[in-house]
Amino acid sequence: MKASFTRRGVRTRRATLALTVAIGVAGATVLTLALPSGEHRAPARARHPAPGASPADIPSPGARGLGDPLVPLDGNGGYTVRRYTLAFDWRAPGTPFPAAATVQATATQALSRFDLDFAGNSLHTVTVDGTPARAARDGDELVVTPARPIARGGRFTVRIAYTADPTQRRHRADAIQDYGWVPTADGTLLSLQPNGARMVFPADDHPSVRAPFTFRITTPPGLTAVANGRLVERVRGRDGRIRWTYDSEQPVAAQLVQLAIGKFSLVDSEGPRGLPVRDVVAQDLVTGTEDYRSLTPDHLAWLEQRLGPYPFRRYGVLVGDTDLPVALETQSLSVVPSADLLGDRVDAERNLVHELTHHWTGDSVAIRWWSDLWLSEGHARFYELLYSDTHGGIDMAGMMRAAYEQHDQWRHDDGAPAEPTEPTLFRQMRYDGSALVLYALREKVGEDTFDRIERSWVTTYRGRTAGTRDFVALASRVAGEDLAPFLTPWLYGAHTPAMPGHPDWQVDPVED
Repeated sequence: MKASFTRRGVRTRRATLALTVAIGVAGATVLTLALPSGEHRAPARARHPAPGASPADIPSPGARGLGDPLVPLDGNGGYTVRRYTLAFDWRAPGTPFPAAATVQATATQALSRFDLDFAGNSLHTVTVDGTPARAARDGDELVVTPARPIARGGRFTVRIAYTADPTQRRHRADAIQDYGWVPTADGTLLSLQPNGARMVFPADDHPSVRAPFTFRITTPPGLTAVANGRLVERVRGRDGRIRWTYDSEQPVAAQLVQLAIGKFSLVDSEGPRGLPVRDVVAQDLVTGTEDYRSLTPDHLAWLEQRLGPYPFRRYGVLVGDTDLPVALETQSLSVVPSADLLGDRVDAERNLVHELTHHWTGDSVAIRWWSDLWLSEGHARFYELLYSDTHGGIDMAGMMRAAYEQHDQWRHDDGAPAEPTEPTLFRQMRYDGSALVLYALREKVGEDTFDRIERSWVTTYRGRTAGTRDFVALASRVAGEDLAPFLTPWLYGAHTPAMPGHPDWQVDPVED
C-alpha cells in the first residue's frame, strides 16, 4: 500500500445472547448463535475414537486464530484452504445482494469444529460436504460445527450462502483510513488491507495464508466485472445479465483480493517478454490517466533489472471513479486512486512503482506476521524512492536524511520498524522509517552486495512466506558476515543507530 503522511501531534461493548434460526435459499437450515465476547464455548461432542487411536486423531476444535501477536484471532487453525469460489449476484451500488462462498479445505487435525473469519452480512445457510452444519457468530468469527467430525487429513467443502452488504467499511487511525467495500458512482471496488476480507466473504484472513480463487460475478448489462487473474468466461443469460468468471491463477492472500464492478474500459498493452498488461479504468478517466498508465512496461523492466522476473502471469492498474485515499497492491491488479494519476508525474510514478514493487515483496514473498510489515512496505518505499531519484524526481539521500532525523520520534510514537503495535501498523515508520533500514544496509555492505541480497530475497522466497529473521539470516549469508549485530538495533532498538558513511547525520530529540 502506498501512503502519504503529514507529521502528527476501550470502547465498551455490551453483547447479548441472541438465538435465531435462518432458512436459507438452498433449503438447508443453519442455527446461528451470537455469543457474548469472551464467553467460553463448550467443545462439540464427537464420536469416541477407536481403541488405540492417537491423540491427534481425537476430534477437537480448530484454533480460533493463528496467534499473530498483534491480531491473535486473525486467520484460523486446524485446516488449510485449497480453493475459494466466490459467487456474487451484484444488483446496484449500496444494495445488498445474494452471495455464496465455497471453501475447499484439508484438515490438519481431527476437527470437531472450525472457524472462518466473517463479519457482518446476513447469514443464510452453512453446509459441510452438502450436509447442514451448525454455525455460531462470535465477534468476527464464524464457528462451524459439522454434523460429523472431520478426520485429520480429510478433505472437506464448506458452502456459506449469505446476503452481502456492499456498504460495510471500517476505519483505522493510520494510513489505511477506511477499508472494505469502496463505493463508486456505478459499482464498487475493494480495499481490504489489513483484515477487511471478512466483510466481503468468509476467509482464513491473515497475510501469511494464501489460496487460489475462482470468482463468478453476475452483473446487470452495461457493467463490467473484474477480479484478480484471468478472465475465463463471459456469459450472457436469458435475462440479459452477464456472468463473469475469473481464475486467480496463483494463490492470493485474502487482503489482496480485488473485485470491481462498474462502467470500466479495459486497456491492453504488453510488458517485458510479452507479459500481458491490462488496465481497468473508469470510462471517463481513460484519456486523462493514459500518459502515466502507459509507463507500466518501463516500470516493470526497471524493477526486473533489480529484482528478477515479475512473479505473476499478468499485471494491470485499476482506476476507479472514487475518493479512495490510498493505493493498494491487490495481486495482479493494483488499485490506484484516480487523483494520483491526474496530477504530478513524479508523484504518479512513485505510486505506480510502489504498488508494482509489492508484487515482489508483499504479494509473492508474503510476510509471516504483521510485525514483519516493514519488509513489505519498506521495500516498496525504498524502490519507489530509488526509481524517482534516478528518473528526475526526488532526491533519495535527502529523503533518507530527513527520515533519519525523525527516526527516534517515530520509534517513540509508533514502535521500531519490526516492533509495531496493531494501531501503529501503517504509520510512517513502516514506510520511510523502514526504507531507511534498507538504505542503512546498503550503506553498510555496498551497492553490489545489497543488490545481491535483494535479488536473492525475492528469488529464495518467491511464492513463500518469510519474516524478519529470515531476511537477517539471508542477508548475512549473501554478505558473508553476520549482519544481526548491525540490523537488530535498526529493527528493534529504542534509539536510531549511526548511519554508516554519514557521521554528520543527526537524530532530532524526541518530543512527548
